[in-house]
Amino acid sequence: MANNIITRFAPSPTGYLHIGGARSALFNYIFTKQNAGKIILRIEDTDQDRNKDEYTKGIIEAFDWLSIKFDKIHKQSENFPVHRKYLEKLIASGHAYISREDVKEEGLRSEVVRFKNENKDIIINDLIKGDVKFNTTELNDFVIAKSLDEPIFHLSNVVDDIISGVTHIIRGEEHLSNTPRQILIWEAIGEVPRPAYGHIPLILSEQKEKISKRKHGEIVSVEYYKRNGYLPEALLNFLALLGWNPGGDAEILSIDDMISKFSLKKVQKAGAIFNQEKLLWFNRQYLRKLGESEFIERALSFLPEWLSTRDDIFKRLLPLLRDKTYKFSDLTQLFIAGNELFFVKELPEYESNMLLWKKMPNKKIAHEHLLKVIDFFDGIDENDFATDNIRNVIWSYAEEKGRGDVLWPLRVALTGQERSPDPFMSAYILGKTESIARIQKACAKLE
Repeated sequence: MANNIITRFAPSPTGYLHIGGARSALFNYIFTKQNAGKIILRIEDTDQDRNKDEYTKGIIEAFDWLSIKFDKIHKQSENFPVHRKYLEKLIASGHAYISREDVKEEGLRSEVVRFKNENKDIIINDLIKGDVKFNTTELNDFVIAKSLDEPIFHLSNVVDDIISGVTHIIRGEEHLSNTPRQILIWEAIGEVPRPAYGHIPLILSEQKEKISKRKHGEIVSVEYYKRNGYLPEALLNFLALLGWNPGGDAEILSIDDMISKFSLKKVQKAGAIFNQEKLLWFNRQYLRKLGESEFIERALSFLPEWLSTRDDIFKRLLPLLRDKTYKFSDLTQLFIAGNELFFVKELPEYESNMLLWKKMPNKKIAHEHLLKVIDFFDGIDENDFATDNIRNVIWSYAEEKGRGDVLWPLRVALTGQERSPDPFMSAYILGKTESIARIQKACAKLE
């Protein structure tokens, strides 16, 4: 294929980047790079009432986070003077006209520019869906500008594609109904052949509804996944396989893999189901691939601030943190009061009865077992106070006396919690000195 391919992704800055938009941009990106072409990010800011700079910034930052790089970024509003020239050209050629119309809400009359519809059949040779036929009669003469200085979506979209030299328009299926109007405008302008179109299937919820912010909340936004500590590589991998199957069994695909394998012919026609559990699985696979230093670097902003001053504890915690993390925001939750690792920061208050094993609720016996554990801990050198060594010195005793009778009061003494890592791991995390101090406190409660 020739290397003069130009694609574009054209979001409106009326909200944060939608995952459907991110997938469309990704498909454009890998198709373009596969063919040594150029890709444009065009911010379609013609709706001046709804546009917000924070959304423009958010869209650009989301693509930076995803490492999708564009060859050019510009705002559609920069081309307003050019849009007017094309409007004037269409009016002069008889393809458009100014119409004075009632504005019902305000009781006024206003001038709009309407496109003069030729009422003909249009066949779109869609790169994904195959031939799609429209009869444009039902479109009537449609509005393309509120005034000569206020073009709306259809006109601005086509003009910008023409002046940018866009050759391929790959976008979501929801835009298919816009395509006949835009083809009519494109052909009326008549400067260059119309582009090739490819309409990607919708992303659906597990209930097979189109996912939307109104129905499904913030999970439709790329910002949500960025904020909650998903890896961008995992999100891209997941999105790539929503509606596209490269063939074979491999699911973990780098961006280079996608570029080498991608084909619009393999994009499915039916909607793709958005499964968050599957996305978590992808994220977990990518987390496992991270080296220790990279994991720490990415995890730091999700960890409690106090932990940054406790390098000793953090080092001992690291294997456990890696094991429990499916997304980095999981780390934040682990240290919240009542959750699994809160005890690391401080020992929660608890009643003495919590130290008693349900099958043997005897304070004297629990007290004896905890004193014995202190003796075991005293016998381990500080440098050897590790999970396996702690287990080895206690296990035979626990087997003899009853595992629940020994290990339950030890767990509570160390953590003050019913849910926590096992007592061997908890003791290792806390260290020898702190572990003994907490067990002594528990003994005092039982006296």
